[in-house]
Amino acid sequence: MTNEARSPKRWLIGDPLPSEKLEGQLLPKHLALPIFASDALSSVAYGPQELLMILTLGGLSFLTFAPWVAAAVVVVLITVVASYRQLIKAYPSGGGDFEVAHRNLGEKAGLIVASALLIDYILTVAVSVASGVDNIISAFPGLNPWRVEMAVGFVILLAAINLRGVRESSKAFALPTYLFIASVLLMIVVGVIRTILGDTPVAESAQYAIKAEDFTQAGIVLLLLRSFASGCSALTGVEAVANGVPAFRTPKIQNAKRTLVLMGTIAITLFVGVTTLALISRVHYVENPCHLVGWAECATNPQRSVMAQLAAAVFGGDTQILFYVLQGATAAVLLLAANTAFNGFPLLGSVLARDGYAPKSLSTRGDRLVYSNGVLVLGLGAVLLLVAFQASLTHLIQLYIIGVFVSFTLGQTGMVKHWLRTLREGAPNRRQIIRSLSINSFGAVLTGTVLLVVTVTKFTHGAYIVFVIGPILYVLMLGVNRYYRNVERDLTVDDTTVFGSSGDHAIVLVGRMQKPTLKALDYAIAARHESLEAVHCSIDDEQTAQLKKQWKKMNIQVPLKVIQSPYRDISFPLIKYIKRRRKSHGAEVVTVYMPQFIVGHWWENLLHNHKARRIRHKLMLTHGVTVALVPWLLDSSQALYKKPGRPLPGQERRGEPVRRAVVRKPLPPARISRRKQS
Repeated sequence: MTNEARSPKRWLIGDPLPSEKLEGQLLPKHLALPIFASDALSSVAYGPQELLMILTLGGLSFLTFAPWVAAAVVVVLITVVASYRQLIKAYPSGGGDFEVAHRNLGEKAGLIVASALLIDYILTVAVSVASGVDNIISAFPGLNPWRVEMAVGFVILLAAINLRGVRESSKAFALPTYLFIASVLLMIVVGVIRTILGDTPVAESAQYAIKAEDFTQAGIVLLLLRSFASGCSALTGVEAVANGVPAFRTPKIQNAKRTLVLMGTIAITLFVGVTTLALISRVHYVENPCHLVGWAECATNPQRSVMAQLAAAVFGGDTQILFYVLQGATAAVLLLAANTAFNGFPLLGSVLARDGYAPKSLSTRGDRLVYSNGVLVLGLGAVLLLVAFQASLTHLIQLYIIGVFVSFTLGQTGMVKHWLRTLREGAPNRRQIIRSLSINSFGAVLTGTVLLVVTVTKFTHGAYIVFVIGPILYVLMLGVNRYYRNVERDLTVDDTTVFGSSGDHAIVLVGRMQKPTLKALDYAIAARHESLEAVHCSIDDEQTAQLKKQWKKMNIQVPLKVIQSPYRDISFPLIKYIKRRRKSHGAEVVTVYMPQFIVGHWWENLLHNHKARRIRHKLMLTHGVTVALVPWLLDSSQALYKKPGRPLPGQERRGEPVRRAVVRKPLPPARISRRKQS
């Protein structure tokens, strides 16, 4: 096994996969469901909770509106699922709403969607992890002081799992997702049966006596709309299937559409079931319970999540094994729901990079055939959010779903324009196109209305941050695209740019008489340039005199040119000399040979002078000059190939070589002076 295979990177993400294994990384439906649907399915753990919490602001009597608010959320969810079935059929390349908006509504609309989705993917990770940690703390309250640390640790773990590859991450997520579905369905069935038999479960928060606030008629409507907006968080993740079509096995479109319908059916069933059971059990989930139970008790025993309260009420207390099974499954699926974003964000990033709106590094597959740079960027963004908001679900949820409904609305509007254009072009299957047009038209109107409601009700509660970050991302992506366009225009072959070098001159940059210098000189001689000289920039007269003596003593026939540098700078006098020479010798190519040390330990880079790097950079900005680096492998460079001892600076070596795998013989004078250069 090589040293690379034993490295921490290999231990973390596994051995590299060849490109021909890409098809083997594609997903069958039973693995695609947990990897793409975990976000939408897990949202039932916090969607009903946020819906009920907002209603309790108006008093317990407002809970009677919960079924109607939940029904409105279900209608939106059904509409979105039906709309995305049409999108998958028309645009299966994985661009999702971005591709639809960009192709049909123009560049600006596409970038608005891309900005919204990128923000939403980061928030998906932050909200899912925060909710998962919240459910863990509901089972083990003593972990509350470590909330932020746990959240950050889980994001790092998820990023590491995803770096191992799509297929491996889907296997890791399949069991928790299916266990969550089964345990929640079991809780709903048991709770309903107990209610029918007259043994209605009662939640621990049923004892809270909540004082109703005085609301005007407009205030009541606004509260209901805000509750609806919070409940719509259950729709997050629906778009992930449309964005991930390329990750499905063939037939991709049919498999993606079936997975989307199955996801929608399960999500609606769980959402309705949990909301109904919460009302039956009289869950009184409040925004700030500390004023009800006392600040001391609130600090040591924080309010438990709705799922935890329901599990305790239905299964007979928080000491029952089924309570811990459900809490464990809920926490696991919430944590793994972030995987939807860990697949969607890198895919969207690769599409943006392909079209020139994001750095090209986001379109590069890593060792495990995943877009690893996108995974790292997403993980970093989620960690920053969790730290900034102290992993508080209540605060993070206010920033959520704005981006989702921006993409929903513009995506469906783009689909409407797509179908209208298809009809104008005289497509044969007009009846099917008209049906798709009707679905997407209704979806555009409905999601646009929800976007307006969500924006109005959540703007002052933190959603304004999204409206600040979104335009910044928009401008950055537009700037990146303009930059790549300028670069492409600059690099494209045209009739005006002419290359016609008329000479070939080589310069070996000499500092002191050392082996790397002689090696660079030997390489320059072997390249057989038309002319060759060695150049020394003098910043110390004594050192220059010593170099001249050594040069003469070694009988090196290559002429040594000494350039004075009164201000102790090497690059400026050298560049001035080269320009003066090119002016007198015409358009010749000048190659500057420079030695470069190759070291084996990171700390050795700190111990060497980096002046050569600055010189190289300035030389490469000079027209007609190319730089040739001649590597000199120090003894420690053997660490790059095998694992030798790693002495600290000043230990063991004392300036003496550790060992020599190959005895380097000195260059014979005949080799260096075999021909005179001028």
